[in-house]
Amino acid sequence: MSKTQYFSGQQGFTLIELMIVILLMSVILGISIPSYRAYTLRAGRSDAIKTLLSVTAAQERFYLQNGTYAGNAALALDPPNGLGFTNSKSELGYYHLLIVDDTGGLTIGYTVIATVDAANKQKGDLECYFLNINQNGQRGAMGGYVPSVVERCWR
Repeated sequence: MSKTQYFSGQQGFTLIELMIVILLMSVILGISIPSYRAYTLRAGRSDAIKTLLSVTAAQERFYLQNGTYAGNAALALDPPNGLGFTNSKSELGYYHLLIVDDTGGLTIGYTVIATVDAANKQKGDLECYFLNINQNGQRGAMGGYVPSVVERCWR
C-alpha cells in the first residue's frame, strides 16, 4: 500500500497572481508618493508664510518706535534694536530671510524675501523657491507678482 497522497486542492499562490499583486502595488505607490511629496512641500511653505507675516508685523512695530523700517542688519537683533529673527531664518529653519530696502529707502518701504534653505526638506520646492511680501502687504512669489503663481505659492 502506497503512502503517497495526492492533493486535489491548490496550495499557495501562483507566480502570475503574485506578479499581478506586485503590479497593482507599484501603480498605487507610483501615484501616491509624488502627491504626498507635493503635499509636504506645500505644508513646508507655511513656515515661510507665517514668518513673512510675522516680519511685517515686527516691521510695523519697529517703524512706530523708530520712524523707519528695519534693514537686513537688524533682522536678527533683539527688539527694540531689531526684529528678533534668530540667524535670519524662518521659525523651522526651512527658509533664509532677507530684507531689501525700497528704492526710496527704509523710511518709504521694504520687501522681505524668504528663500528655500537648500540643506533641508524644502530644497525640492522649485515651484515656489522664493516668497516675498512688501510694506503694503503685497504678496509675491518667484520674484514677481503674477496672480496665478502667488495664489499657488501662498495657499
